Amino acid sequence: MNIIKKDMTMSKNQINKYLRILFLSLVLTACVPSLVRKTENKSVPSGYNTAQKDSINSAQQDTTNSGKIKWSAFYADSNLVALIDSALKNNQELNIIMQEIILANNEVRARKGAYLPFLNVGVGAGMDKQARYTRLGAVDENIEIKPGKAIPVPLGDFMLGASASWEIDIWKKLRNSKKSAMMRYLASQQGRDFMKTQLVAEIASSYYELMALDNQLEILKQNIEIQLNALEIVKKEKLAARVTELAVRRFEAEVAKNQSHQYFIMQAIVETENRINFLVGRFPQPIARNSKSFPEQVPIAIYSGIPSQLLENRPDIRQAESELAATKLDVRAAKANFFPSLMITAGGGYQAFNPQFLFTSPASIVYGLAGQLVQPVVNRNAIKTYYYSANARQVQAAYNYERKILTGYIEVANQMSNLSNLEKSYTLKEQQVTALTQSIAISISLFKSARADYMEVLLTQRDALESKFELIEIKKQQMHAMVNIYSALGGGWN
Repeated sequence: MNIIKKDMTMSKNQINKYLRILFLSLVLTACVPSLVRKTENKSVPSGYNTAQKDSINSAQQDTTNSGKIKWSAFYADSNLVALIDSALKNNQELNIIMQEIILANNEVRARKGAYLPFLNVGVGAGMDKQARYTRLGAVDENIEIKPGKAIPVPLGDFMLGASASWEIDIWKKLRNSKKSAMMRYLASQQGRDFMKTQLVAEIASSYYELMALDNQLEILKQNIEIQLNALEIVKKEKLAARVTELAVRRFEAEVAKNQSHQYFIMQAIVETENRINFLVGRFPQPIARNSKSFPEQVPIAIYSGIPSQLLENRPDIRQAESELAATKLDVRAAKANFFPSLMITAGGGYQAFNPQFLFTSPASIVYGLAGQLVQPVVNRNAIKTYYYSANARQVQAAYNYERKILTGYIEVANQMSNLSNLEKSYTLKEQQVTALTQSIAISISLFKSARADYMEVLLTQRDALESKFELIEIKKQQMHAMVNIYSALGGGWN
């Protein structure tokens, strides 16, 4: 009866001990530090407020959005389409990002395996001899396996079995870490799409710049030919004593200046071609294009849709959103470190000192099962630091997400206004070019009849050349604005 009471007393003591440990764990887990959190702001205006209310699409508030058009349909030039298609396959930077996606996917697999049981299977063999004048050695001397048969010296140890360990994910720490890795995997895919958008835009802009340079070179050559004809006229006028040597020298200097300028344009053409070749991932070679059609090209009509579509269309905004979701899950996983973790270990198999007894059942069967509840106490400062850092990264990601939304909105608004202003500027510049081109012939005619001096002829030719260059430059800016707004709307990756 006393023995029973003693056992009951021991059981009560053990229960009280476990309850005290459990109470202490609950007290410690309740001491999770508070954080200053940041909630992202996704709100955007209902429309694009541009400075030019009569711009191309400022009045359109429907959901028609040019950013959803595939790049192969948006760009009608077959040479440009071929370049983009080749770049999407061969561009080194894009291929590097593709490997980052593979790395992110591997991280998802690793995190997924973390909350599954770890199972190990092994075979072992060994030998052991205890010193005779030790406790274990003295015991071995007095133990017999069978009557008249002592324990062999040295003693062998052969084992075949399996072991398993499993951390029970009570607080979803491991599952949140896995979900966080999945969000970063999605972010890496969206980063690849953003890289495609940038790559398509850069190739298209460089392609239009190349055609603009071709046209400027052709205009310069035509102007040099006109100036050479004017030089011959001035030389004849000098022989007739109607002008001095000064006029001849001024015209010769103007011709030399423009002839020299040809080589700067030719160098720019080479560098632009090589920039395109680099983006395509190949060594320098001529770029196929039809530059004669460049002055007649008109930017494609752009439909901006509504600003809220940027959250869906732009890969960089979706990438920032996935990164934000990942950091939120990281905070949850970091918070779980304050709570007790439960680890279960188990093992079983066969073990014997002689291989012939290894599979003798049940004598050689060995197994074990254990559970461990661990509550961090001493290293709580390290856990707090990790928790604070995870929260800081979440706040940082929230601000980055808002910045991406604001950047996208402003880029679209800027380019919409830019398209409108460039269209008006191009119309006026065309009128200037027409007037100055006609003035060249008029100035030469007046010069021949001594009704205008050589400086009027020279300045008229110079102004006409500059206006033609500026006209091509505006056309290039128009095409660049078309490319930029398509990219700003999220077009180019699909």
